[in-house]
Amino acid sequence: MKLIEQALEFETRKKRFPTTSDRILAAREAKQLILSLNEVYKKNKDANIMDIMKRLTLIKQRIERRLKGKPLTA
Repeated sequence: MKLIEQALEFETRKKRFPTTSDRILAAREAKQLILSLNEVYKKNKDANIMDIMKRLTLIKQRIERRLKGKPLTA
């Protein structure tokens, strides 16, 4: 499946995003891959697809956490 190959390629890609726009694009790409894989998972109920989605979600969460930055202290 082409979609699974894209997801695995995204997962193994370098995780360093130097600019904010790179981080935004990476988070959007991860979200698009997760949603697409979810549609396939609804039909197949394949555990491998669920594992890929979980790993992509962790990557997406790390990127989004970096986008939000550290909270300011009072």
